[in-house]
Amino acid sequence: MTRILHLKSSLMGKESYSIKLGNAIVEQIQKKYPENQLEELDLVETEMPHLSPAVLRTFFTPADQLTEKDRESIGLSDQLVQQLLSADSIVIGAPLINFTIHSSLKAWIDHITRAGITFGYGEDGRPVGKVTGKKVYIAMSSGGVYSEGPGKENDFVVPYLKAFLGFLGMTDVTVIRAEGLKVPGLKEYALENAIESIQVN
Repeated sequence: MTRILHLKSSLMGKESYSIKLGNAIVEQIQKKYPENQLEELDLVETEMPHLSPAVLRTFFTPADQLTEKDRESIGLSDQLVQQLLSADSIVIGAPLINFTIHSSLKAWIDHITRAGITFGYGEDGRPVGKVTGKKVYIAMSSGGVYSEGPGKENDFVVPYLKAFLGFLGMTDVTVIRAEGLKVPGLKEYALENAIESIQVN
């Protein structure tokens, strides 16, 4: 049984290119692994909350010292962490917004970055990711072209996500881009070309 987690972080709903691309990636995974279980999490629609001081404090409180209120505060984070750890394939919809990811995706990242659970420290003091054995696909969409040319230096989506995912131990990452969606001559085929480029492994 292959467990698939599809994260969506677009403001555009059904018109979203990153969601359409993410759906296409999921379909290809499901074709390759017919025995599968899909979980979808729309971070915008569910209004993923940013970390609060109370939640952050619980991250560093020993489990046996948590109060009932603390356990309620940390409940969402625990749920998101378990969802991540249970997944085999993770599809992250990541439209480029003002050169970077949407704040809802950043909020998810903050909730699942847990010392001692999703990462730890080695004997040399360096961080060691604990979320291993996952295959991650980034479904990125952008109005301009950011994979090459002058726009490349303004892409803070892929470099950031790769750095973060690697920090947690997820190093098998494939990036699929639907780019130039606002560029005449490119926009007409941008999504189609991105979908055709999907390779699942």
